Amino acid sequence: MEQLQLHPVAHMAGSIKLPGSKSISNRTLLLAALAEGNTLVRDLLDADDIVHMLNALKLLGVEIEARAAQHDFLVKGSGGSFPVKAADLFLGNAGTAFRPLTAALALMQGHYQLSGVARMHERPIGDLVDALRLAGAEISYQGKPGYPPLSIAPASLRAGAEIPVRGNVSSQFLTALLMALPLGGETVTLQLQGELISKPYILITLNLMARFGVEVERQDWERFTIPGGQHYISPGEILVEGDASSASYFLAAGVLAGGPVRVEGIDANSIQGDVGFAAVLAQMGAEVRYGENWIEARRKGALQALDIDLNHIPDAAMTVAILALAAQGTTTIRNVASWRVKETDRLSAMATELRKLGAQVVEGADFLSITPPSQLTPNALIDTYDDHRMAMCFSLISLLGVPVIINDPKCVAKTFPDYFERLKALSA
Repeated sequence: MEQLQLHPVAHMAGSIKLPGSKSISNRTLLLAALAEGNTLVRDLLDADDIVHMLNALKLLGVEIEARAAQHDFLVKGSGGSFPVKAADLFLGNAGTAFRPLTAALALMQGHYQLSGVARMHERPIGDLVDALRLAGAEISYQGKPGYPPLSIAPASLRAGAEIPVRGNVSSQFLTALLMALPLGGETVTLQLQGELISKPYILITLNLMARFGVEVERQDWERFTIPGGQHYISPGEILVEGDASSASYFLAAGVLAGGPVRVEGIDANSIQGDVGFAAVLAQMGAEVRYGENWIEARRKGALQALDIDLNHIPDAAMTVAILALAAQGTTTIRNVASWRVKETDRLSAMATELRKLGAQVVEGADFLSITPPSQLTPNALIDTYDDHRMAMCFSLISLLGVPVIINDPKCVAKTFPDYFERLKALSA
């Protein structure tokens, strides 16, 4: 297995233009592919998850042209119906491609097979399939019930359906249903069961659907009604925001290594929930500044431990777990059960790797408590579990005065292929 040793870095400062948001990139690609008219998608993320979505859409007959400007693509909309009615799609470990495509293809009147890597086949999808079946879809499991791979057959949406869907496992299930159900042309209501996690990701979905001409009537976070007769219509051009989850590593670097570090491509008005990570930094005692299309962070004395609910920013919450190693006291991150169904079981993985560094860690069903050691263990060998966020989070250990070794560093290609080079540049 390839390894990367990161040596201690005393100071980091500078600015970085963020890669495009994964969540916005894949949602925008799918909506553009389903819309009437052509859409120029600007600043699309260049990473594995997006490549899987692009390849799948092309196999489904959607014409997509790379433009002269790097990361810009012209998507020729299919008007709500993919031309290809039989396809075998491999989607790696890209949940932001697998879940929404499952829902969209269930309404395409075709025969489709969806599969991924071994870990994708361990990530639950039963709640989404159950909801789609209640809406009239024909979906069958090709392996373990409740998990991919899947087989989809032609089906029609039930008129006036009211569909219960669990919201406490993954917000991607609700996102997938919201984006796909307008294709049936009928009024549909989604009734949430249980607490909806990661609400900001649903706001991203609703925001982008509105950009493409489809409105959803929301009653608190309990009922979502999609009025019938709506169609996706291209807005002509759409700019993908910088990735707020990726921003967390650089903002944290600015705090751990003095700073200031500025991230460009997002600001306080971002539609991404993970922009809230900057506010958590401020709560811990960092200095945070906002401007038009940028956020900046730097150290301002000792960091203070927090006991905090981070359900609204589950990806960036992992970076808070690393900051806990530099904080005074015990940090407790609560309400992050969704970590268990991500690229790996992140609650267990974070606990295991933090202990390698000497931290005292208590792992609960949906929380993590972290007490830093008096001295971090140098040259800890960090396993990354084929999870890009594990690799990026633990790279920050090198800013705490000890060297660290990252196993399988190339797993960052899922969302940020040149992450380590971009981080190193801030120390120059």
